[in-house]
Amino acid sequence: MRPADKAPSKAPDDLTQKLIAGRGRIGTVPLWTTIIGILAVGIIYAVLPPNLRIGPNWLLLVIEAVMLLPLVITIWVRPIFSHRAIRTSFLILLGLLTLALIIGVVLLIITLPADKHATNLLRSAVLLWSFNVLVFALWYWEVDGGGPLKRHLSGHQAADFMFPQQAKGNTSGWAPHFLDYLFLAFTGATALSPADTYPLTRTAKALMMIEAIISVTVIVILVGRGVNILGS
Repeated sequence: MRPADKAPSKAPDDLTQKLIAGRGRIGTVPLWTTIIGILAVGIIYAVLPPNLRIGPNWLLLVIEAVMLLPLVITIWVRPIFSHRAIRTSFLILLGLLTLALIIGVVLLIITLPADKHATNLLRSAVLLWSFNVLVFALWYWEVDGGGPLKRHLSGHQAADFMFPQQAKGNTSGWAPHFLDYLFLAFTGATALSPADTYPLTRTAKALMMIEAIISVTVIVILVGRGVNILGS
């Protein structure tokens, strides 16, 4: 076959090229903080009591490593995956993390009557509450405006959430980082309502409702049970 007859290699799409150009950053927003957040969820899962897990304690960390591989390879090595494929992989990973969280809460409720150790209950509640905050911070980060890259391309205008800096059209060019979404998730899990950042879409409102339900379950039912045991 002559060189001219060879099929041309498929070039990365425009979104993928913009993602690669950042080399770990999208505008002023670093991506490594999100990866640390995902790994922190895997670590919390690893230290959960055995009765709150399905499978070995390292299982979630391995799943995270496999699912994050396309993002790491595309950004820091070579563009072998499209932006759409990376985002789909990320959403699937978030679904698995959420499933692990819900299973942990359900298992804790099921084993609650038989567990008379207040320290174990309080420790489990703290871990699951932290699990909840991190998972929904990741959801907010990825859902808002179609993800960090699309937020950057739109000038970080308010989309699914509106931060105070975006209230008047974000004329300063302020960009939310993962810590901003972590704070949003933290306030949602403690106050059970948004503090200074407001959900604008049904998706954002649904996510905040689910986070609040899980937080109420952990704080009111499980921590309350531990306090009653300590007082008896």
